[in-house]
Amino acid sequence: MKTIKMMALLAVAGMVMVGCGSKNQSTAFADDSIDSTAMMLINQNKTVFGLCGDETNDSTLQLITDSGDTLLLGLQQAYEKEQVYGSFQGGDKMAVMLSDDKKGATHVICESMLQGDWVMLNPLDGSSTVGISIKEGGIAESIEQSTIFYKTWRIVNGQIEITLVREGGGDEEEINVYNIIKLDADSLIYSNEEDLMEYERRK
Repeated sequence: MKTIKMMALLAVAGMVMVGCGSKNQSTAFADDSIDSTAMMLINQNKTVFGLCGDETNDSTLQLITDSGDTLLLGLQQAYEKEQVYGSFQGGDKMAVMLSDDKKGATHVICESMLQGDWVMLNPLDGSSTVGISIKEGGIAESIEQSTIFYKTWRIVNGQIEITLVREGGGDEEEINVYNIIKLDADSLIYSNEEDLMEYERRK
């Protein structure tokens, strides 16, 4: 896991929108002391955000982007790579990675389905549930956890980035990036080199 100092985040916080609907942007920094990892995460997000249009079908996604463009994107490549996460319909919020020719999608994530309360059995005792609440506007909150406090989430290049603070860690924030393994109406699984998180949607 990569830890980014609060000072670096404060220096760039006014320049970044976190979570769904954030715009791609490239920002020049004169201060070389700003954490290079923070700059990389901000400047290299190539995700396109928008709404699923009513003309979407099994082979084509109509994406009405946050910038007002309407794209018709082939889904074949995303399905072949098994990089389609969640079912979607008109009006759902989407996060999409485009193919090189901009005519297709390589990663498709339904942010509307991603949002919600996700829980698992407590790995410490198995007698209770703990989890994460993924909310509108890039807000994340912990569910029944006293040592980990989730703060924000967003989609970055087909992955989910989650910011948290640990008990006893002061104001230091951790930014963790995970590969999404599964997303449907009832299940959310994501992982990185250190953790595998397997959740069920809380009813």
